[in-house]
Amino acid sequence: MDKFSAMQAFIRVVEAGTFTKAADSMALPKPKVTRLIQMLETELRTKLLNRTTRRVTVTADGAAYYERAVRVMNEMDELESSMSHARANPRGRLKVDSSAAVAVPILIPALPAFLSRYPDIKLELGVTDRRVDLLSENVDCVLRGGELTEQSLVARRIGEAYLMTCAAPSYLKRHGAPQHPHDLDDPQTGHSLVKYFSPRTGRLYPFVYTRAGETIEVTGSHQIALDDAAAVVAAGVAGLGVVHALSFLIQDHIAEGRLEPLMLDWSSLPIPLHVVYPPNRHLSNKVRVFVDWVAELFANHDLVQRKSTFPRPAPVSRR
Repeated sequence: MDKFSAMQAFIRVVEAGTFTKAADSMALPKPKVTRLIQMLETELRTKLLNRTTRRVTVTADGAAYYERAVRVMNEMDELESSMSHARANPRGRLKVDSSAAVAVPILIPALPAFLSRYPDIKLELGVTDRRVDLLSENVDCVLRGGELTEQSLVARRIGEAYLMTCAAPSYLKRHGAPQHPHDLDDPQTGHSLVKYFSPRTGRLYPFVYTRAGETIEVTGSHQIALDDAAAVVAAGVAGLGVVHALSFLIQDHIAEGRLEPLMLDWSSLPIPLHVVYPPNRHLSNKVRVFVDWVAELFANHDLVQRKSTFPRPAPVSRR
């Protein structure tokens, strides 16, 4: 029996919760993973897992073995990373997840430099606003915006982003430009918002403004809501309503006249950006170099570190 492979398979089954997910994450046939676990249980002369049709849970012996197995794997990773060649040439599959709002304008354009520096890393980049379960999906790290709710994860803050309010010239010709956040809540103004909703919870997010210690939360009316930040911007460009969007997603649209900034004397609260990874794994060298690289990228990126400023637009009168 290949005890090393069996131990890896056992760890993945525990973290993924099913044999199918574990097999997919290891790129192995499910029957092979099943045989590895069975051989491991035979070798250890104890039952490690309770199997049901829907999910796998660990026995008391399995939980104890899992903790020690993870420790052994971490020590092996650390041993490999301590070798000079491994430090200089990190290798292997690196699975990362990021929202499209961050991946498309910032991360992906910079990846040629990263992959050129580390040619032996095979990067798998998931681009989605869906909340990823790092352990069950075997993801090494994720880039996330906003306050973190998973206290069990390790997070390194790499920057912050800001929201700006804007609308298409075609929309402003029909409805006029709001001068104050309350205008967006006033039914008499006839304004319609393009809302963003969480793909995980379905929650509609309000527009939040701050100025001189005053904070205003705008719910407003809307005809359309989307679960992707880039789609929200596209809806704004199409004239579907007022949008409250990440500044680095709208700068080109404003520069080229497709959107006009609004209420520049009001600000949004900064949105923290983090790179997040599981705490119960040794930070392997391939993950470490990526985390350090992405932190440096965001620390020096104008789109992230600097609030965008635009000239105040001229008032647009109603027809």
